[in-house]
Amino acid sequence: MRVTFWGTRGSIPAPGRGTIRYGGNTSCVEVRSDNGTLIICDSGTGIRELGLHLMATGKEVRGHLVFSHTHWDHIQGWPFFNPALAKGNEFTLHAVAGAHDSLETALANQMEYTYFPITLDDMNARIAFEAVQERAFTIDGVKITPHRLNHTTACLGYRIEADGKTVIYASDTEPHVHDGNQADETGPKLSHELDRELAEFVESADLLIMDAQYTDREYAEKRGWGHSTTSYATDVAVLGRVKRLALYHHDPTHDDEAVDKIVRHSQKRAAAYRSDIDVFGAAEGLTVAL
Repeated sequence: MRVTFWGTRGSIPAPGRGTIRYGGNTSCVEVRSDNGTLIICDSGTGIRELGLHLMATGKEVRGHLVFSHTHWDHIQGWPFFNPALAKGNEFTLHAVAGAHDSLETALANQMEYTYFPITLDDMNARIAFEAVQERAFTIDGVKITPHRLNHTTACLGYRIEADGKTVIYASDTEPHVHDGNQADETGPKLSHELDRELAEFVESADLLIMDAQYTDREYAEKRGWGHSTTSYATDVAVLGRVKRLALYHHDPTHDDEAVDKIVRHSQKRAAAYRSDIDVFGAAEGLTVAL
């Protein structure tokens, strides 16, 4: 299984000289199983480049998109996803059931003619929509297990298992209780049951891709905004005994140097727990082979 990051930014695109290394496009991650099954996590602006890459193969494209939720930074690239415009291609779009609006409605609304010249109905690929409950389903040998996240709207994380490997996509989630530096000789402590459930959900994953948008200091002023701190992401990863942690959903105000500092903070925190987890910052164009 291979994982490629096409968009790693949160909230709004942040292109410029200061974000060259980690990238300025919003959320989009490609997961490809060994048998070629294509799973795309979210369709932020990063999906445009992914689409160009897929079209360059000259082959028909079939795949599945799993959406965490329908905030703009996770759907705004969809109208520019060229494979969805081409006849012969097929996509199934999966999103949480019971949201305020369906995924189809959200995508159609942002492509309403007032805002965009091409409507959802104008897309020529075969497109199907599936509502996702919190139970596992399988796509061409890939097992996908959703898990409700703590965001400002209905939001899912996904456990993706194939080829004996596990990837967790957990973007846009906030601690139920921000414990700060609670820990003992056995490691970090999460006091809220639902935070502990998240750590159980990511258990033993080969790669955890997790929201780490805020520093602890920033979070003090942005509590309730639906995003994680670097410390919380690290603690969840350590408690879950994951092998690798990709810090994700970088704040648009964080340039490359700021993300470097966040990565170092997470690495030091994990080391203080005597964890050998490999911590890195998710960067556009990076492919991780599992």
